[in-house]
Amino acid sequence: MHICTNEIIISLMKKGSENTMKDIALELGLSSSTVSRALQDHPHISQETKIKVNEAANRLGYSYNAVAASLRNSKSNTIGLIIPRISKYYQSTVITAIQNKLHEHKYNLMICQSNESPELEKELVNALYASRVEGLIVSSTLNTTDFTHFDVFSRSNRPLVFFDRVPKNYPAHRIQGDDYHGANMATDHLLAQGCRKIAFIGGPLFCNLYRERYEGYTDALKARNLVPDASMAFFHDLTKENALLSCEKLFSGKKDSWPDAVFCCNDTAALAVTSYAKKRKMDIPGQLKVTGYSNDPLTEIITPTITSVEQYPSEVGAQAAGMIMNLIQQKLKPGKNFISVTIAVDLVKRDSTDK
Repeated sequence: MHICTNEIIISLMKKGSENTMKDIALELGLSSSTVSRALQDHPHISQETKIKVNEAANRLGYSYNAVAASLRNSKSNTIGLIIPRISKYYQSTVITAIQNKLHEHKYNLMICQSNESPELEKELVNALYASRVEGLIVSSTLNTTDFTHFDVFSRSNRPLVFFDRVPKNYPAHRIQGDDYHGANMATDHLLAQGCRKIAFIGGPLFCNLYRERYEGYTDALKARNLVPDASMAFFHDLTKENALLSCEKLFSGKKDSWPDAVFCCNDTAALAVTSYAKKRKMDIPGQLKVTGYSNDPLTEIITPTITSVEQYPSEVGAQAAGMIMNLIQQKLKPGKNFISVTIAVDLVKRDSTDK
């Protein structure tokens, strides 16, 4: 017996439970498999059928159960992302690029923040694995030295891609900026401007970023026959507070012992150094030159504007998402080898280093 649409809706509302694809199929006289494919925008389903199915789904209050679907077909269409801090300009820009690229493939992004805690990072890896994400993109914490908690992904053949902060010896695909060249280029620029006592403010050297940036800095000095001064090098979490403490040490003695430039491994530190120098009535760039790293938009609006290394985070994010999708779709088949991509960097020169 044929039942009109209104009667079906009333009947379904009386069920007191969520409507299913079978209910949509019953109303439209279609098979459940056709409804399923229409809801997933399958290319073999006509646009007219897709519209009818989606309209019926809206009327019936149907909600697609992604978890149940992933259990049925072993596909969640979701990628996990673990980053240290969402609030940082670099990371937030990478996130946007990753999400945009994944959206092109109809994949979702599950974002987690480790807050620079290796313990929390381990928990997040296990939680994302249990959530059946099809792959994982990671920028590790500053203090992660043991990467074995990521083994759960490699053992299950789910793609794992590191970016920015990448492990030195752990076998994995990676995308990173040319940190050595960025630091070498920034330091060489300061030397070309006549600076000879260049201080360094960076992160812990067990992190690949800061180890490579420190090597680029020291090699630039050595190329000019200058010996790096250990008393002018600081290694710590690059917060505003820590950078200000480093400034107190740098500028605590007689003026003839002060640096004539400071190379900072992120823009948070560069902004802090600039603020400190202005409070101490130091002339920038006349008395002190400052360079940062990341090209945060704030470096363009502060006075003086700050020279910084451009890392192209949008390119990093797009490359990371593209790589993980190519691995999932098996367009990349590296076998036992691991892919390593280096993103070029540029120095953006501004008032803080201009003669």
